[in-house]
Amino acid sequence: MNTMADAAFGAHPGRWPLPPARTVEQHWHRAVAAGGQGRYAVALGELDAIDRVPGGPVPSLALSTRASFLRQLGRHVDARGWDGRALAVAGGNADACADALIGLAADALGVGRFALSARLLARAGDVVDEAASARLPVRFAWVSAELAMFTGQGAASVGHAERAVASAAQLGSVRHAVKSDVVLAAAFCSAGFAERSRQIADAAVEVAERHGLVPLTWALACLLGDIGSDSRSPDAIAALRASCTGVVRDRGGVWSSR
Repeated sequence: MNTMADAAFGAHPGRWPLPPARTVEQHWHRAVAAGGQGRYAVALGELDAIDRVPGGPVPSLALSTRASFLRQLGRHVDARGWDGRALAVAGGNADACADALIGLAADALGVGRFALSARLLARAGDVVDEAASARLPVRFAWVSAELAMFTGQGAASVGHAERAVASAAQLGSVRHAVKSDVVLAAAFCSAGFAERSRQIADAAVEVAERHGLVPLTWALACLLGDIGSDSRSPDAIAALRASCTGVVRDRGGVWSSR
């Protein structure tokens, strides 16, 4: 795995700076890595370069990536248009189609359209089975767990989240592993197991901080702010959340005003 792919989907997601991109795939990998660190201005610049490339699966994947950045900032309505474009240009590529459909399901979930989210997930599930990328079953499990959480199915949510954790371990991506732990911690909370949720979130936030995964650190600080931490005081958690918010803003992230 090359340096940029490793930063995007491997063992060193906090690696920075990265070498300049020379291919469309490298622009995408650089964007994914930068976004994982909350470097949204840099990431969007890399995606802008891909927008000028006609055809192929990578432009579709790049559109889905742009949408995922917006969701990280709470902008699900804005993300929907980019995921729709991603699906429109995906052609017959299973990876690109699955990425776009999972993104659309997450967008619908974020605005409370649960039935639509379920239908989109069902469509995505058929395509994920045909896809080559090992990260897509992880993403599919994330959104499946989140939909179960929001529709009062705590036990099912834990099952989906545990599947994400197992799939992420096989993938070898630290970022996917931490995000899977975020989802698992939230799932246990929704199922009424607050102590287990705190244990997972406390461990995950240490890994997220160590690797410079600012958006995931922020998400974990939000969760721990709600459920409490066994290792950090409420003031420390609040300070961590505020610090991450400021870093993201300084690096070009625009939070939802809704």
